[in-house]
Amino acid sequence: MAGGGKALGPATLMSTGTTFEARIARAFAMDDETWARHANPWSVYTRFTALPLLLLALWSHAWFGWGALVPIMLACAWIWFNPRIFARPRSTDSWAARATFGERLWLDRKRRVVPRRHRGLPVLLGGLAGLGFVIAIWAALANALWPTLFGLLLSAAAKLWFCDRMVWLYEDMAAQDPRLKDWVR
Repeated sequence: MAGGGKALGPATLMSTGTTFEARIARAFAMDDETWARHANPWSVYTRFTALPLLLLALWSHAWFGWGALVPIMLACAWIWFNPRIFARPRSTDSWAARATFGERLWLDRKRRVVPRRHRGLPVLLGGLAGLGFVIAIWAALANALWPTLFGLLLSAAAKLWFCDRMVWLYEDMAAQDPRLKDWVR
């Protein structure tokens, strides 16, 4: 199974996690099977369509009024189902899979020792992605094009950089803990 044995599975990793990100993952019911499916590159890369679709749905209130709730609910459904609809990847030897592995380890940073060089930038990048998200949501509701695009770009760029840092985090931690190397197959 991608993600290693039971002792290192995401449900175990997040069972006592108290980070903000771990609480979000729990709210999205990210269990072992969901994480294994989310390691599929199709899931990771199509996940980047979620915010643009949500912004377009929010923007549509100007055209549809309360009818905009339909595209908003569809966008939210895509956000929920995206990590679930793709099959487990045949191989987890990809940048996308390693990004999800690093994210799982990052979620567990209250219980696991994360190397010092990986502690600061992911917090900053998560904050920037969140700030971009808030700006984009506000601007889409206000039908303000340039702030919407700015927020979207800020959020997406910070998230991509965050994912790249998670690959590096996974690789560094796997070099220290041979059990983590088994996550790549």
